[in-house]
Amino acid sequence: MSLTKDERTDLVHRAMAVRHRAYAPYSNYAVGAAILTADGDVFEGVNIENASYPLSICAERTALFQAVSHGKRTFRAIAVATDNGGSPCGACRQVLSEFGMDTIVYLVDGSGEITLETSVGKLLPNAFTPDHLGRG
Repeated sequence: MSLTKDERTDLVHRAMAVRHRAYAPYSNYAVGAAILTADGDVFEGVNIENASYPLSICAERTALFQAVSHGKRTFRAIAVATDNGGSPCGACRQVLSEFGMDTIVYLVDGSGEITLETSVGKLLPNAFTPDHLGRG
């Protein structure tokens, strides 16, 4: 389920471009994400912080939740853009695993370089999935 060079470039550029819309007044760590559905649609998301820190939401989940809200359930790849190429948090890894362990993950730094190409399954080995509930 690999991406073409053009698909990968577009996904990375979209994740980088959306970062400026992040609301991160507490951490100053702006994150942009772009997720590619199986049918070629792309949904973007940013991190949105809150003074009550646990109520904040990450860019990866924002993008995924938008896609799911539009009826999408199968994903090919997600690009996550930060200043330093940071990796998705544990909560985001778990939420991404719900929709496919083979989803490609691109981590991108502030200059647009892909610092890591991996998969959700490699980021979260032995994930708790719908299979554990008899629903896989």
